[in-house]
Amino acid sequence: MSEVIIDVKDLVVQFPTLRALDGVSVQISRGEVVAVIGPSGSGKSTFLRCINQLETPTSGHIFFEGKDVTDPKNDINKIRQRMGMVFQQFNLFPHMTILQNLTLAPMKLQHKSKEQAEAKAMELLKRVGLDDRAQNYPTQLSGGQKQRIAIVRALCMEPDVMLFDEPTSALDPEMVGEVLEVMRDLAKENMTMVVVTHEMGFAKEVASRVIFMENGHIIEENEPKQFFESPENQRLKDFLNKVL
Repeated sequence: MSEVIIDVKDLVVQFPTLRALDGVSVQISRGEVVAVIGPSGSGKSTFLRCINQLETPTSGHIFFEGKDVTDPKNDINKIRQRMGMVFQQFNLFPHMTILQNLTLAPMKLQHKSKEQAEAKAMELLKRVGLDDRAQNYPTQLSGGQKQRIAIVRALCMEPDVMLFDEPTSALDPEMVGEVLEVMRDLAKENMTMVVVTHEMGFAKEVASRVIFMENGHIIEENEPKQFFESPENQRLKDFLNKVL
């Protein structure tokens, strides 16, 4: 059995007028790439944000590497250092160079020296083809470049899992490919990834498992071939007919 890195048990998120998650349970193993798809408002992003407690669940438990992240006794900031998060928006500090953006957290949170942090940042920038942009500012980069930098920023903390919340939805179509390419490379290196996405091609090609959510429930999950070619649930069939 492969090691379970994320174990979600009976997760509920109740907003005043909406139950965003209604008893979601799922396990994610080390090295898996799990794509989460579904219509807007289905609970995908809420589910992802609960994993690192950017959203506080109403009830239920999330275990990450054996620690209950919903237990206030556990230091969530310490746990978050093991989880990289990439958002739709890049959230880079505009007044800092790319290199400064990348080295800030490792120096502050992991107490790495400036030399150590910069060496790691440059190595990762080279991997995504942006080492020549280290001294640029975010405003000097395209959307696709900024998102690749956002991925590198998360990787600089050497996380055990990467969480992606629709990382390509704010990009121009021609920039989507360069970001997905970086994510493909991470998958090849067995990085554990949970990816909320509208990119069905990526889910088909890269994911080891695809989850379909609707109204705060996991409706269907399977390996990609079975999921896309022989869906069982009628709601999933209707959804795929619209998006494929």
